[in-house]
Amino acid sequence: MKDRPVVIGVAGGTGSGKTSVTRSICKNFGDQSILMIEQDFYYKDQSHLPFEERLTTNYDHPLAFDNDLLIEHLKKLLNREPVEKPVYDYQLHTRSDEVIYVEPKDVIILEGILVLEDERLRNLMDIKVFVDTDADIRITRRIMRDIKERGRSLESVIQQYIHVVRPMHLQFVEPTKRYADIIIPEGGENHVAIDLMTTKIKSILAERSTAMS
Repeated sequence: MKDRPVVIGVAGGTGSGKTSVTRSICKNFGDQSILMIEQDFYYKDQSHLPFEERLTTNYDHPLAFDNDLLIEHLKKLLNREPVEKPVYDYQLHTRSDEVIYVEPKDVIILEGILVLEDERLRNLMDIKVFVDTDADIRITRRIMRDIKERGRSLESVIQQYIHVVRPMHLQFVEPTKRYADIIIPEGGENHVAIDLMTTKIKSILAERSTAMS
């Protein structure tokens, strides 16, 4: 049996550049050896709730995530077993009937605003990363994403940021920085940090390969 995959947790506020960092690292390994698991796919199923009630969901709170399922899937991937990753429907505000079949890989990157908040998830990680980006850049990116990809109005995005996203960031996201092994300022633009991360991951893989031989 192959050695245990390397797990990297990449956290940070909304619009911090977590996805850019993750994709930059992925480019250095290729599709055959690296896998990205997005925490956003693991929002709780809300099909049992009326649609009006789903609209009030606070997606920036730890309780919005089905971490039990995420941990179950992560453990299976660590055992080299495939999983069916859920898909979230942001129009209906609940989990879709669709799933994505995911094969285990040598490197697993778990990316999301609160992946460092749950101790159970942290205990499965080999490297914990926090992407630290100024608030004005993060809100700008959030506005652009939500308008373009989720059909939101400018006013609704700003109101949500002021009343929900920012308070949740200060209460839950920012404090998880203390758990990080590595803090990356400026997200995907920090090429030096990304190169160092890539080198470290390759080093861990090489060590485990040697130990297994």
